Amino acid sequence: MTIHIIKLAVGIEDVAHLLKVQTTLRLASGNPRCRTRNAPRQAEELLAGGSLYWVIGGYIMVRQKVLALHERKRDGKPECLIELSPDHVLVEPTHRRAFQGWRYLKADDAPPDIAKARKAPFVDPKMTKEMQKELRKLGLL
Repeated sequence: MTIHIIKLAVGIEDVAHLLKVQTTLRLASGNPRCRTRNAPRQAEELLAGGSLYWVIGGYIMVRQKVLALHERKRDGKPECLIELSPDHVLVEPTHRRAFQGWRYLKADDAPPDIAKARKAPFVDPKMTKEMQKELRKLGLL
């Protein structure tokens, strides 16, 4: 059974900003990575097609497929590098409260991809974040 991970993109303003930041956070393979303190215990289920879902500005906005987990020690402390696909898949924006670290996300609870979402509205990339947030509150986005 596939399982996903959800994580806050702290300090990230929007999906374009995430893309820009990830250009500097790459592994030797050239793929982007995310560093965490603890390795997922359900690694087998995560690597069986799981994705990392990013929460940006209080909404799950985008996902990246998890390719591999690399456990190592840094300054004597364990850490895990999550190797991600360079492809970013926009998902139906879904509100999510803040939390620390990362959480598992069951496949049934994951928001659908925009391409698969039921007539998901198009968001103009030129639209300000404030306008998008207000339209979501009103249920128009």
